[in-house]
Amino acid sequence: MDVKESIRGQFSAAAARYATSAVHARHGDLDALVAAAELSGRERVLDLGCGTGHSTLALAARAAEVVGLDLTDAMLAQAQRLARERGAANVRFERGDAEAPPYPDASFDVVTSRVSAHHYAHPERAVQEAARLLRPDGRLVISDSVSPEDPAQDTFLNAIELLRDPSHVRNHRVSEWCTWLRAAGFSPGLVGRYDMLLDFDSWFARMGSQPASAERIRWLFAGAPAEVQQAFAFEPTDAKTWTIPIAVIRGRRVG
Repeated sequence: MDVKESIRGQFSAAAARYATSAVHARHGDLDALVAAAELSGRERVLDLGCGTGHSTLALAARAAEVVGLDLTDAMLAQAQRLARERGAANVRFERGDAEAPPYPDASFDVVTSRVSAHHYAHPERAVQEAARLLRPDGRLVISDSVSPEDPAQDTFLNAIELLRDPSHVRNHRVSEWCTWLRAAGFSPGLVGRYDMLLDFDSWFARMGSQPASAERIRWLFAGAPAEVQQAFAFEPTDAKTWTIPIAVIRGRRVG
């Protein structure tokens, strides 16, 4: 099974739970992403890896038109349901790949991606495609869970993410994102960092994690060194919650 098939399998089963997930619907990084898009009401926006549409609908409140693109039909069905419930007439949802979006050059003013890029097999390709799709002075805004620059903390985070979700590819470092943005012709900047507090039980339940995987993750938390405990804000002896770092990064298209 390749990465994209794994994504469809995992999120087809979890779609309804993501539609009602509070951390996806209302976390502070969502407000930051919308603000960083600098929308005036005239823009055409593409939301890559839109999932159940939380970011798409938030952007639609300030844009002329927003297209949500996702690989998984079940996630798109939930997004369409939410759009109908909210009366959002300026959005549409389409099935497609963030690494090969099926749109002409220079057809959008803003491209976004929220809490989905850690599933991209080739994130640098998605950044290059965003540059192709953007008009002059267009903006790419990415919000995603990121790895610390410290190698041990990076390893810990990606190990537990992969144990919980087999479709996880990698949480990248902010420095990696900025390198890809520059290479694609963007001027990058860090908008902000936001710690997302996660409850273990709901975090496992949302993805439908197997009990054996949850047990392995708890074992890793129990044995984590002090610097890892501090970085992700958990108590190893009785870990009920932890925090995952979210970064919002904006690139302005140069030229």
